[in-house]
Amino acid sequence: MSEKPVFDAKIKLQYHQASSGKIAQLTLNKPKALNALDLDMVKLLLDALESIRNDDSVHAVLLDSEGDKAFCAGGDIVSMHSAMKQNVHATQVNELPPTPKFMKAFFTQEYRLDYCLHTFPKPIIAWGNGIIMGGGLGLFAASHIKIVTQSARIAMPEITIGLFPDVGGSYFLNRMPAGIGMFLGLTGASINANDTLDIGLADAIIAHEQKASFIEALLALPLINSDQICRLTEQFKDDNLALREPNIAPLMAQLSSLSSSSSLQQSIVSLREIAEQQPDNHYVQKALATFEKGSAVTAHLVYQQLKRGADLSLADCFRMELSMAFTCAALGEFEEGVRALLIDKDNAPQWKYANIDEVPSSVIEAHFAQFIGQTHPLGQLEEDFGE
Repeated sequence: MSEKPVFDAKIKLQYHQASSGKIAQLTLNKPKALNALDLDMVKLLLDALESIRNDDSVHAVLLDSEGDKAFCAGGDIVSMHSAMKQNVHATQVNELPPTPKFMKAFFTQEYRLDYCLHTFPKPIIAWGNGIIMGGGLGLFAASHIKIVTQSARIAMPEITIGLFPDVGGSYFLNRMPAGIGMFLGLTGASINANDTLDIGLADAIIAHEQKASFIEALLALPLINSDQICRLTEQFKDDNLALREPNIAPLMAQLSSLSSSSSLQQSIVSLREIAEQQPDNHYVQKALATFEKGSAVTAHLVYQQLKRGADLSLADCFRMELSMAFTCAALGEFEEGVRALLIDKDNAPQWKYANIDEVPSSVIEAHFAQFIGQTHPLGQLEEDFGE
């Protein structure tokens, strides 16, 4: 039996009575905008999770979305573009202007939300249907039990907008098979449901049509904990779904070379060699073409965040990425990328640098120096949410 849901314009919270306690269902509720996260949604999710954490009668959380097209297509970058457009722009990196207040608030709260999910003391089940990109992948990757449906399409396409794979990319991209995280970050390539299993990003594929039955079985569990939910997920997973062929598995051996590269330049040489060896592989050719048209600054940031983040804790990855995000919001590359792709839609971004060799090292280092000598906005993550 389910209690009457608490409806919000952007988030729905509903409690289901199970045989042992309750399950909270948190639903992203902006289907017309592909459930893109805005600041209000982030705050609502944080408030809901705090309430759920403190309610001993709630034993698990189901994180899902309204509509059939997307779990979450990312952050509300139209609002971000508006904030960046009104900001004073720097002509040199040593003249870095203040990050727009809206951007500071959004990124800080989004990272708090993702860390809260990663470390939440109760099992969080993500139902990943349709598009899962950017900030949506941050939510999905942070969940404890990750389910994708046959329509799942996942990507971190920040190379196309001058940002970087944020919301924990430094952490979860580094935990994929060798070279895969670097490939996905540099190219923005999308992956399908089969790919998510091959690289360890999801636990099971379940037909979207089985969602109601899955919830019903979840509520019937005699004991609701991670082990029981994982067993139930195994029972529902469907290896016979009519899925697209995997893209990543046939490339794993070649892509592993990206993990051993000693420089960004060497990684790009390896990427181009892979493409030359497979001229008829549409997936690889498209990935390379996207990289070639992308932001040179982003390419450097992807390489640096993965190398620097390899040995960092989750909290330290988030602290590093917040510095990167604040700097991206101030320098103008991110603003230009969003303008070209989503505002004017001319698909002709005027990047600051024509290629990776033109990007000064001082510009890249500035992205990692935002909070030196200052109190970090995420300095209390461990204390606020626990490990």
